[in-house]
Amino acid sequence: MLIAVPGRWDEGCFAVPAVRALLASGVGVGVLCAAAQREFWETLAGLTVMAFPTDAKERAVAAEVKGKWQAALVWEPGLAAEVCLRAKIPRRLGPNEKALRGFLTHPMPLAPAGRPLEHRVRHYLTVLETLGLETARAEFFAPVDLGVTREPRSLLLAPDSDFGRSHEWPLERWAEVGQALLTTGLKLTIAGQGGGDDLGEKLLSRLGGELPYLKLEPLGGGLRRLAAHAVVVAADGSLPHLAAHVGAVCVTLFGPNDPVWKRPLGRCHATVHRHVECAPCFLAKCPLDARCQNELTVARVLAAVREHSA
Repeated sequence: MLIAVPGRWDEGCFAVPAVRALLASGVGVGVLCAAAQREFWETLAGLTVMAFPTDAKERAVAAEVKGKWQAALVWEPGLAAEVCLRAKIPRRLGPNEKALRGFLTHPMPLAPAGRPLEHRVRHYLTVLETLGLETARAEFFAPVDLGVTREPRSLLLAPDSDFGRSHEWPLERWAEVGQALLTTGLKLTIAGQGGGDDLGEKLLSRLGGELPYLKLEPLGGGLRRLAAHAVVVAADGSLPHLAAHVGAVCVTLFGPNDPVWKRPLGRCHATVHRHVECAPCFLAKCPLDARCQNELTVARVLAAVREHSA
């Protein structure tokens, strides 16, 4: 079965347990992904990875895929879904959503409406359970082992978010946290992702400019560097999900997103957020006063960091 995997990093991480459940069933499994995601999906043993470049054309990719797969699992519209359709894969399964129906031969039932909010991972597991596969196994949710030695008491501060400015905590509060942690004996590193406000570089400057600095651009190429840190403290974005995937303990600062729905996978992680009356709005740009970020205190963040870095 060929899986047209999600394009977003967080959704890719949430799809991992379902991909593992399919691998455990004994069928041959491949993923069709953007080239930037190749290293991520190659962390799963036994998976065939078919990656296409950013400027790929559906027709050319479909020609490579055609005749090689008996079934496809499609989770979202996009180039990968178009490829599965053009390649005429005989059985194309996926959630029974309006935007997907034109790509599918076998729409699968969705979770009933009106149920309490569940973690996003359920969106991916439900399709596998409909097929009769077991999904409730701890190893499906375990982080991958890249063979990287994790440095004790190492802590990565990552203030940038690729989800938009509203997902970023104020720089001056990141600086307060960094200054406080410098006195604890923890080995601090600052991470930046480029683009946007470059909060990582600005935080490095605020903290004296002499701490180790990681430019995680592109994110998918930074998995081994993330795995080397014991704790990652990050704005809500793709980075904490990737860090959790490779085994770092994550403290994620949430703003307009909902941690019940979108927290990194794993019980060892922590989320810190200030629930306000307009949250969750999920907006990349706040139309009000960014109160979900501005009302999150340094004391609460430090308490979570200290608890998980002890």
